[in-house]
Amino acid sequence: MTSKLLEIKDLSAGIAESGKEIIKRLNLTINAGETHAIMGPNGAGKSTLSYVLTGKPDYIVTGGSMHFCGHDLTALKPEERAALGIFLSMQAPVEIPGVTTQVFLKHAVNAVRKHNNLPELDAAEFLKLLRSKAKEFEVSTDMLKREINVGFSGGEKKRLEILQLSLLQPKLAILDEADSGLDIDALKIVANGVNQWHTADNALLIITHRLDLLKQIKPDFVHIYADGHIIKTGDMTLAEELEISGYKNYLEASI
Repeated sequence: MTSKLLEIKDLSAGIAESGKEIIKRLNLTINAGETHAIMGPNGAGKSTLSYVLTGKPDYIVTGGSMHFCGHDLTALKPEERAALGIFLSMQAPVEIPGVTTQVFLKHAVNAVRKHNNLPELDAAEFLKLLRSKAKEFEVSTDMLKREINVGFSGGEKKRLEILQLSLLQPKLAILDEADSGLDIDALKIVANGVNQWHTADNALLIITHRLDLLKQIKPDFVHIYADGHIIKTGDMTLAEELEISGYKNYLEASI
């Protein structure tokens, strides 16, 4: 029996200030244990989908619905969605001057534990957990003491995102071009971290342009996303085809 985590029905959404519609009657269901990859041309609205799901204030839902574990996401604040178990690894992780990485992670982990009626970790317990996880993803002690993402390289930022994923243990992880700017070794670290986290009880949504990441994570479904909605769904062979032929044929067929 499948366990439905995310259900999107006829979703339309766009930028709040301008009213521009970017997502157009999108339908997508993600069950526990599944990995979905979204691929598509630049400007198609892929990142917008991640922002709408996580509740970024600049975006509004204009039609349709999106439910996560039975909860109406449109009624929830970003922090409430995160507490329920939605995680976003951003394409360009933001810098937060004045807040150290270690302090931020401790508060994030304990906020999730509190929401799930679990006892908060004290300083010693958290430090033991953090050091163990940080070692797996080659996140140095120096990085943990620095301000969040300030002065970090692209690879360091992405490894830190996967460290957060491992610590927070969300039910749904959305990776928005988590492979961007990574060399071969860093890509392996990120992919291995995602694979270690992924179980039959959670789900993964990857937004990417790169076949090499998908070869390591192996999606169950590959979706071509254009003009704000899914125009084609397949498996890994679809991603391999796109690597050779691009999107042109599918875009022309959808017109």
